[in-house]
Amino acid sequence: MEIEIPEFCLIMLVGCSGSGKTSFAARHFRETEIVSSDHCRALICDDENDQNVNEAAFELVHFIVERRLAARKLTVVDATSLEESSRQELRKLAKEHHAVVIAVVLTVCLKELKARLAARPDRHFPAEVLERQFKLMERSKHRLEKEGFRHVHLLEGNNIQTAVFSRRKMRPDWSHVPGPFDLIGDVHGCIHELKLLLAKLGYQLSESEPFEVVPPEGRHLFFLGDLVDRGPDSPQVLRVVMDLVKQGHAFCLMGNHEAKLLRKLSGHGVKPSHGLEITLQQLEGASSSFLERIRQFFESMESHYVLDEGRLVAAHAGMPENMQCRETGAVHAFGLYGKSSGKVDERGFPIRLDWASDYEGHALVVYGHTPVATAEWRHNTICIDTGCVFGGELTALRYPEMELVSVPAERIYYQPGEKV
Repeated sequence: MEIEIPEFCLIMLVGCSGSGKTSFAARHFRETEIVSSDHCRALICDDENDQNVNEAAFELVHFIVERRLAARKLTVVDATSLEESSRQELRKLAKEHHAVVIAVVLTVCLKELKARLAARPDRHFPAEVLERQFKLMERSKHRLEKEGFRHVHLLEGNNIQTAVFSRRKMRPDWSHVPGPFDLIGDVHGCIHELKLLLAKLGYQLSESEPFEVVPPEGRHLFFLGDLVDRGPDSPQVLRVVMDLVKQGHAFCLMGNHEAKLLRKLSGHGVKPSHGLEITLQQLEGASSSFLERIRQFFESMESHYVLDEGRLVAAHAGMPENMQCRETGAVHAFGLYGKSSGKVDERGFPIRLDWASDYEGHALVVYGHTPVATAEWRHNTICIDTGCVFGGELTALRYPEMELVSVPAERIYYQPGEKV
């Protein structure tokens, strides 16, 4: 049984005393990755079985877990974790550091547990304690997903011995891709301006489908999301971008408008507003194969990527340092929407909280999403959504040259709040 885990996560081993959690952890994880409640008891009082120091021992467990997560290190908790309250405290720490939480449940029958503990003279458990633990374990393993665990792996019998863990890179981790890049802000269906900008950047785009491009030597395009909605031809923008991504000449992030269209294409109830109604009109009569291609393309996207050995972060709506290269729902939501106050301005736009004003990360963050009159550098971040669809400009950042290249909108395509 192979269990795939991301390289940064919090793993809780869940099981009764005697279920083999400690030996299981030692087989699969480095010694420094394991935080053991028994070991913490021994550190405090030289006796890992002394239950009188439990409170102090778990304070130490939580301290070590918090420090490891802050350092972005995979962490495995070796404790029974049978009480929901104990799991809740650890999940809270994981949430603070945007770590995926995984439960691995070791299920051993009660008869076998009693036999194992009877064979260990260093462990003195009354039968009723073990029976209580077993009932808790049986009850807990069916509740873990509802508690918020991303993955729950139930192991029993031979699977406990044969399980194999494989580690994968975080999905936003493209640090091995160095560029150079031409990062392009929110297109919103402005196909005319997109073609002009590509030409100005030195990309030779074919006139018809399938769209092919001859890029400047060694360069790649990087679209920051919000390809669709509000503008005159979102389907054609999608055709161009999907073809260039397929050919390996471009990368693309998911924007909040792609996320909403994806929900619609996947059959979920979505209110057609904020320009989605325009895209749906433009897609009327499109073949089912084209719609399926769009859906699969959107599903392949992330909300941010870390590039060039960690020197560059591309995100649709921005990405604080403590969220970079993480995979939780909160990280994905921030990448799509940024941080909102919950209010709207006089134009009907959500009022975004200014995360960039506090940014102190070493990676340059290039993002879009919030229209600005002029792209400006702020604390090693830059927003390049210069509101083309609203009559502004379509802007690209050449990286690593740090050169801004723009083309003006041919006209105002969309007025916030207007009825279409």
